[in-house]
Order: sequence, then C-alpha cells, then structure tokens
Amino acid sequence: MTGVVIMQKTVLITGASGGIGSACAAVFARNGYNVVLNYLTAHERVKALAHELSAFGIKTLAFKADVSDIEQVRRMIKETQRQFGFIDVLVNNAGAAQQKLFADITQDDYNRIFDINVRGTFNCCQSVVPEMIARKKGKIINVSSMWGVTGASCEVHYSAAKAAVIGFTKALAKEVGPSNIQVNAVAPGLIDTKMNAELDEQTIKLLAEDTPLCRIGKPEEVARLIHFLSSDNSDFITGQVISVDGGFSI
Repeated sequence: MTGVVIMQKTVLITGASGGIGSACAAVFARNGYNVVLNYLTAHERVKALAHELSAFGIKTLAFKADVSDIEQVRRMIKETQRQFGFIDVLVNNAGAAQQKLFADITQDDYNRIFDINVRGTFNCCQSVVPEMIARKKGKIINVSSMWGVTGASCEVHYSAAKAAVIGFTKALAKEVGPSNIQVNAVAPGLIDTKMNAELDEQTIKLLAEDTPLCRIGKPEEVARLIHFLSSDNSDFITGQVISVDGGFSI
C-alpha cells in the first residue's frame, strides 16, 4: 500500500520581528508550517527567532525586504518559491504607526505610513495571488487596526492607512473568491507590543479602562486568530474584518 505524502504548508509573515509577527511565527511553526520571516532592520532578532522555531522541526527562511519596494518583494517571493515551492498563507503584518497632530503631519510622515501599511500589503498580495489563482487555493490575512475601524485622534494618517487595508481586503476577497482564495483582515486593539511600548503608562491605563475586558491584549491572542483564518476551518469565511480588541470597538 502506497503511503500518503503530506506536504508541509508554508506561511510568509511580513514584519516578523515584531510582537504580533513573532507570535504568529511561533503559532504556525507549532502547527507544522514552514515559516518565511520577512524583516527590514531587526536581523539579530529574526535570526534568534528562526533558531527558536527550528525546535519545532520545520524549515525557516529569514528574508530582508522593504515591503513598500515591489522589486524587493518579488525577489522575496521568488526565493520563497524556490525553497518551498508554494506560499499557502500570506500574513501582511508589517506596519508602522505614528502619533502626531494632524496639522503637524508632513508629506514624509504621510508617505511612510501609507507606503508600509498600504503599499506593502498591495505589493505582497499582488506578488502571491497569481500562483494562488493558478492553484485555486490560498489564504491571505491582512493586519489592520481598531483605529482603522474607529479612527484615532492624533493618528489620522495611520487610521486612514489601516482603513484602506480594510477596503483593500474586502475588494480583493470579492475578486479572488471564485479562485477559492480567502482574504480576511484582523483589527487588533491595544496589544502588548514594542510598537505600543512607546505609549505612556497613563495612556495605556486609560485605554485598558475603555476596553470592556479591562486589559490590553497579548500578541498570542491575535496570532491564534490569524492561524484560524489560515486553517481549513475558515474556508467559508472571506472579506471579513475581525476585531481582536477586547470589545473596544463595540
């Protein structure tokens, strides 16, 4: 009797050095996925993460690429395909935030926030979708934010960029749905990450008090939802924006 060969799936996680990105990497590795770790500057952190993930018996690839640069993204996708064959799951997690009064936002500020959060998501999706369409299979999860849902004072450009990710997600889901590709977004609330570590203690306390569950979230709580949306259990879920914010945006 011929044995059944089960191919390992591969996930590409952008911004893998951050709190949510590294938590996603760990969840996928524990579930047997080969993991591609995209990063831009945190080489040592990603190198250490790749070493940790190897304990799960999976393969990793750390790839430095600016997701806002389409040529760098294409090189990353090409190398991933060379080493692993297919990209089964794309997690667009790379992001940048900034708190600033609207009147003080410069063109450079605006361009940076939109380049990473929106253009980066666009570039990565456009680079992997053709192969997913050819295979009639694929999962894409875009990381937005609760501020993309509700808007945030002093983060107008960031809120607008994350809202754009939501619109992008809904539109792409409709276009690639006939090819059996599911595209969803998650909208995290205040999560215990390095990005939010810049907030002062009083601000974090106030935001936690405004959250019905009365606390900030953990990266692993976002990662588990992203993994669910990548699994067969989510095959009939697409074009959705799921908040992981402790009820903040209710």
